[in-house]
Order: sequence, then C-alpha cells, then structure tokens
Amino acid sequence: MKGGQIVGGGLKDIYIREKSDSLMELGDLLVAEGDQSDYTIIQVKDIEYRSQIPQSTLELSAGLKLEGYGDNLEVMQPKLRNYLVARAKSLLYVKRTDKNQYIIKSPKRPPSFFNDIQSITNEHLGFLKPDHKKNSIYLGDIRSGSTVKKDVNVHIDLIKSLTHHIFIPATTGRGKSNLVRVMLWSILDSEGAGILVLDPHDEYYGDNLQKGLRHHPQRDEKLEYYSPDTGNPDALTLSINIRKIRPQHFSGIGGFSSAQNEAMRMFYNKYGSDWISEIAKEKDHQILKVMGIDEKTAKVLKRKLETKLGVSAVVDESSPGEKKCVFRSNLFVGGESGLATIQNIVESLEKGKIVIIDSSKLSDFEELFVGSIIASNIFLKYKNYDSKTLKSRPVISIVIEEAPRVLGRDALESGMGNNIYGTIAREGRKFKLGLIAITQLASVIPRAILANMNTKIILGNEMSMERSAIIDSASQDLSDDNRIIASLDKGEAIVSSVFTKFAIPIYTPEFDKFVEDYLSKKPEELKIEGETELIG
Repeated sequence: MKGGQIVGGGLKDIYIREKSDSLMELGDLLVAEGDQSDYTIIQVKDIEYRSQIPQSTLELSAGLKLEGYGDNLEVMQPKLRNYLVARAKSLLYVKRTDKNQYIIKSPKRPPSFFNDIQSITNEHLGFLKPDHKKNSIYLGDIRSGSTVKKDVNVHIDLIKSLTHHIFIPATTGRGKSNLVRVMLWSILDSEGAGILVLDPHDEYYGDNLQKGLRHHPQRDEKLEYYSPDTGNPDALTLSINIRKIRPQHFSGIGGFSSAQNEAMRMFYNKYGSDWISEIAKEKDHQILKVMGIDEKTAKVLKRKLETKLGVSAVVDESSPGEKKCVFRSNLFVGGESGLATIQNIVESLEKGKIVIIDSSKLSDFEELFVGSIIASNIFLKYKNYDSKTLKSRPVISIVIEEAPRVLGRDALESGMGNNIYGTIAREGRKFKLGLIAITQLASVIPRAILANMNTKIILGNEMSMERSAIIDSASQDLSDDNRIIASLDKGEAIVSSVFTKFAIPIYTPEFDKFVEDYLSKKPEELKIEGETELIG
C-alpha cells in the first residue's frame, strides 16, 4: 500500500509526506522502490504535524471552535492542507539480480526525490537467507512499528552469537525473562551449545502450573535442573562439598580484602582441599605466625566464611580435644556429600545440555559464588584443551541476571580482583565461552565490557541514561532510535548485532502461547528448515 512520498531531506534524514489513510507509526519499515529491481529499506524515526495554513490561523480556528463561536470551521481540503510528515532513515540498499539473488549494501545515496513510499512486505524481505541448519537461536518475528510479520522469523547463529556474548537490557516488565525463555526453548532444538542458567526467580524450568523448559520434547536428553530444595522431585540436589572450593573462586565476589585473599591462598597451599575446614577450626597464634598470617585477619576470615558458606567448627565429642565442621544448610557440605556435583554439571554442559540452577532460595553471594565455581571449572578446562580438542567441544554460555552484580564497575574495579564473569566477558571468546547478560542498568557496566557484547537485544527502556549507554555501545548506529527504544512495548525489541546488516525490529511471542503453538505442530513441522536468518 502506498504510504507517502519523499519531499525532502537527505541520506540520514528523509522527509516523507504521509498519505492521509496510511497511518504511519514510529519504527515502521518502509520501502522506496528504485528504477530497476532495487529498493531502499527505510525506517520512520519521528512524525510531526505540518500545514500550508499559517500557524496563527490554525490557532485562531481552534480558539473559535473551543470557545463556542461555531462548529463549522473545517479547513478547505483538510487532507491536502493539513498533513503529517515522517522523518526516516535509510537502513539498507537491496538489489535483485536476474537469478533472483540479492546484493545488499549500506545506502550511499538517498532514494529519488518524490519517490513513492510503501509499507514493507515479505517479498521485500526475500534477502533473508533460509537457514537449513539447526544451529540457530529464534528471537522473534520481524516487526514494522507495531505490525508483526509472523511469516518472517528472526534467528541468529547459535555458535557465533553465544561466543561473542549476548546483552539484554530493559526496564522491569518489558519481557526480558520471556525473551530468554523463548531463546532457551529454541536452543533445545539446536546442537553445539551448553547453557548454564542461574535462575534467581525459578521461572525457567516450569512446573505443573507454569509452562517452562520442562515441557520441551527434548527435556530428558538435553535439560537438567538443580535446586537446593531437597523436596523437589524434579530437581537434582544442589549440594557442593567445601573440599571442591578453591581460593580463586572468591576472586571479585564476596567483598574479601587483599589480605584475606592472600590468607586464603596460604591456607590452601598448606592444607590443600581441607583449607576451609582448617580455617573454621581456628588455628592458634603460633601456627598462624609460622604461616605468616595476621591473627586478626584469620579471625575476620573465619567469621566471613562462617557467614557466607555456613561452615563452623564445634568440639567433636567422639574425639576429645578435636573439632569437627558443621554446616548451616545443604548447599555447602562436608564429608563425602556433594563431591561430584560440580563435575557432573560441567560434564553436562560439555555434552551440550542446558543446566538450570534454581537460586531463588539462595542469597546474592551464594548464587554468584555457585556460578563462579562452575564457571571457573569450565574456563580452566576449556583453556587447557589443545586447539583440536577445543574445536570439537560445544560452546558454553552462562545466563546471568542482574549482570551489574558481577560486570558493573563496582564489581570489576573495586581493587579486590577480577571475577570469573569479567574474565569470560573479556577472554571467553577465545575458548568458546560466552555470557548472556541481563540487566536494567547498562550504564554501570564499563564500556569495554559493553563493547564485547556483540549482540544486543534491546527492549523498552524509559530511562534516558540507560538508553544512552545502550545506543553508544550498539553494533549499528542507533543515534536516532532514542525515542523508539523508549516507546517499545512489552515483547518488542531491537536486535543490534555484528552478525546482522541493520538493527532489526522484532516481536517475541508470549512464551505460553509460543509453547502451545510449538507443541501443536506435527513432528515434521518442527524442523528448522524454511525459517529465516538475517545475513551477516
């Protein structure tokens, strides 16, 4: 349908007079056809009123009508004299060849003056490459303004996007968790990726009342669920033996001072895997002096470990004069319990499974520390592989909510040592490791980290400072998208990635409806073949 006509502007700002019945919207995708089999895709960035009647006359007419001096004050030829003008930006130049192939370029010239503009159609999106591989992540459907084109699915490459990190910024209630659930569901249909999910709200696995990943047909082969709640019949027990904890797992997590970190390393060097229990049993002054550890530092360290890990020492009644460790909860334990938990999780991730950790009943420290232990083991294992072995392993990504807790400036620049999440953000790409970082506060994350997040799925955000941080670090020029980002409704997003030619507006379906539609399809319809992926 004809939407308007170009009446001015240039390559960056194209001004389009709207046809009276076209009803353009902010974020609409439009097309300016060329002379041959070529066209330019443009997007509406702003809409404003225009009139051929002087402003003073318009104000006088409105005043007369408002004050009751007459109702019949309609302007002659209102559709010609009063109109809307859209300010748009060129996104992509597309040329169809005789062999029905597509040449795609960044626009170097604006469309012709007085060129007719029409709404984008599925045919105009024919340059989208059919994805015959299973290794992709479904994000949603192409969206033009608020119109969703359900026949044009948007996927990104599984391996490339996960190793180059995915960043999901948005304010509360804009659909972050819904987006991640849809992404994880599609990953269960793919091969070549293991995902560790730290789930602080216990919303990804699902239960009898709420749909989740447990309803996926591949759950038995590709999904594991851990919880500290021993009463959950679906969950494997999340229990970690303190002998599997190393001093480096605390790096940048828990607020330990440099002296306390050094004391932990000294205890580990002397006592090996029993170092935490030896700290809990409280050494006398002479032993600490020989080890070179200040007595006050040791006492504070003992209290911190007792508070954070729930481990303390009491007199062992069966062995007079000796002490034994007791534990506050089932999360961190001693004896022979929990010795294989970390190893089992790492092996599952290496097999390309999604492992969900229910951290809803854990403290912030406990959640991040459990993740740190697992991530550190994965990082060390992958880092030590030779190139041939590493190439054969799946990419592993970690879903972390409220990312500033570990990626914010306070977490990374506190002087207490970098944490494993920051290390993966900076170096993980070399070792097929990545992050899916979710946050409301992009502005507190250093620009160096944001720059490494090469796929950003931007949902609605009404805070100007946050929009600025997102726009400044995006893979495409989003300088004109400030208003669009602020106006995004729940489920609407913009995908800015180094693997796409332009910033793609999408709509992610509501998860429950998405699952119902998925499960209602016949097995042969569930194949990825025929879906689409934007060419990078």
